[in-house]
Amino acid sequence: MKMDVKSFLVLLICCVSTGAFAQDNELTVEDIWRLGEFRQDYVSGLRSMNDGEHYTTLERDAENQFIVKHSYKTGKVVDTLFSTRKRGMDYRVAGYSFSSDESKILLDAEVESIYRHSTKERNYLYSFDTDGLRAVGFEAKQSFASFSPDGNKLAYVHKNNLYIENFASGEVIQVTNDGKKNEVINGGTDWVYEEEFAFDKAFFWSPKGNYIAYYRFDEAHVKDYNMQVFGGNLYPSDERFKYPKAGEDNAHVSLHVFNLDEREPFQLVETNKPDIEYFPRVKWTQDENTLAVQMMNRHQNELTVKLFDVVGGSDQDIYNEKSETYISVTDDWTFLESGKTMIISSEKSGYNHLYSVNLENKKVSSVTNGNFDVTAFYGVGADENTLYYAAAVESPTQREIYSVKINGKNKQKLSSEEGWNSAAFSQGNKYFINTHSNANSPNVITLHDASGRLIRTLKNSDELNEKLGEYELATKEFFKFKTDAGDELNAWMMKPPKFDESAEYPVLITIYGGPGSQTVKDQWGGANHLWHQLLVQNGYIVVSVDNRGTGARGADFKKSTYKQLGKLELEDYISFSKYLKAQDFIDENRIGIWGWSFGGYMATLAITKGSDYFTTAIAVAPVTTWRFYDTIYTERYMQTPEENEDGYDENSPLNFADRLNGKYLLVHGTADDNVHFQNASEMISALVRADKDFDMHIYPDKNHGIYGGNTRNHLYRKMTDYLKENL
Repeated sequence: MKMDVKSFLVLLICCVSTGAFAQDNELTVEDIWRLGEFRQDYVSGLRSMNDGEHYTTLERDAENQFIVKHSYKTGKVVDTLFSTRKRGMDYRVAGYSFSSDESKILLDAEVESIYRHSTKERNYLYSFDTDGLRAVGFEAKQSFASFSPDGNKLAYVHKNNLYIENFASGEVIQVTNDGKKNEVINGGTDWVYEEEFAFDKAFFWSPKGNYIAYYRFDEAHVKDYNMQVFGGNLYPSDERFKYPKAGEDNAHVSLHVFNLDEREPFQLVETNKPDIEYFPRVKWTQDENTLAVQMMNRHQNELTVKLFDVVGGSDQDIYNEKSETYISVTDDWTFLESGKTMIISSEKSGYNHLYSVNLENKKVSSVTNGNFDVTAFYGVGADENTLYYAAAVESPTQREIYSVKINGKNKQKLSSEEGWNSAAFSQGNKYFINTHSNANSPNVITLHDASGRLIRTLKNSDELNEKLGEYELATKEFFKFKTDAGDELNAWMMKPPKFDESAEYPVLITIYGGPGSQTVKDQWGGANHLWHQLLVQNGYIVVSVDNRGTGARGADFKKSTYKQLGKLELEDYISFSKYLKAQDFIDENRIGIWGWSFGGYMATLAITKGSDYFTTAIAVAPVTTWRFYDTIYTERYMQTPEENEDGYDENSPLNFADRLNGKYLLVHGTADDNVHFQNASEMISALVRADKDFDMHIYPDKNHGIYGGNTRNHLYRKMTDYLKENL
């Protein structure tokens, strides 16, 4: 069919008009936070199967959930292994795991959060052999359920005690019997281990399943933190849990081993020496009888890896490291199947790198080296000669995927796209799934072979990209600037789409700033990024900077804030404020700053101690004195208050409340088990004593994340309105 010129022109005008109209769409807080209109693609529940040729994912539709088997090689769906509707399961599945022979699936349902990581749930066992589904464990919920290596048993924690259930016989073995809330925990961690050492399941099957090693926490003597939980009830409940604050007593921790044949647990080691305060990591070696334990002192500046013979009772140190500041705890350690080598990461060279340790002569050899940080260790190839890892080689703002031989030779870059790459390798490391994004483009998920060759694209966020095309969005531009102290820092800036260099704009600095963190990343920023775009659409410039103390720039840069958290960070924000004010397009009388948690601490410090340089601040869930925060995190960077009184007090916003000279919004949840509401309460008292006006917003029964229902939508609308009124 031919189209005449008049019809073509009409169609062209319509297309141009529609495109122009679409570009005028305005972002809303509701679309971002309540409706979730801008979710990028991701792969849920990814598991590599034993053969290394297939992987599974957890999919869902409106009425059903599926565990789907895919082929790495073809990308096709091979089978649907499980369907909740087909099996008559009414509960939402939150996670799943296979037995070692993949004949059974363990399903987690009715999940209930305890703290940030820990949960309790009902577990269901599906057997391919019998096509049967049944509940396991007690009628009440349990935690951390995991298969034995032979797949015939299940271990879990119930009411602070460790249990083992035998599927064949139906026998349930109670490994411990002294568990009691706020007194003794077996097989799980206490609050501070969970939060700061980032694990909650504290029991470990030996390679053949003859033993289970487990933690025992005696926390009866640790002081309580209590908070009221309102819950819409006539009388609030009083929630109490053990929380060791800086300088206070930690739980007494011991490691035990349970022999499944003899049915007797025995204690292996405990924290009863001045140089042993923490066991941050435990792992079985390839030897059924040898358990590896990482041990640290209270200052966390000395690390020892010790091997324990659980049969003969002997032990030996195989690795030791000391630091003048602190040693960062890492999961980047593994024992090769040959039984002769351990791989571990360390910052001892000045940058985080991988090392091999000969278990016989204890010789330590570097695998990676250079002026860059290895940021993730993915594992070792089937040949035990190739290591796979992520690193910030090309820029601290980016991540690439690499392989290298164990002797440090033949380093190869496996990722090809600039920006942020992360990998999930198959069993045997024949394939990997790469998730890539950059600051201005959401996830693209691709499949590669071990050489990095692209096999296919799995997901590319097409739906989100189409939606984003309806809005005129700012480009996040990266740049560097030099501080008053002479340090060159990484930063980014987003300007309004119709930016006018002759105009003056208010600016909002978004920060976090804690040790090893980064906000200046060439990575899609999700909902927060879209909220910043909303502010940009409303005429704000939004910027961020990675201050001294942040990550991916080596140990010296990261550890420069040791014993004085807040001091150098604030100096860098002040330098950044001066830099911004020197730009012709910035209104020097409208410099705002906002952050959450450590970022809230820095925003509060900026509007008080640094009030000459900032006019508005929003602090969400801020620390206001490090004296209120936990032992492991705080003492790692500050030592104890008794040892470093000035370091604690000279950078506490509580001590600078009288300097507040701008608009300040303080936001906190009353059920914050991490940064306690006590921080906000004491900040309020300090501001009242100083006769300073401020604004406050409280979220009852909300924890550190301040989420659930309409909460995030409400919070971000409140912050948006506050900036419009005050910046």
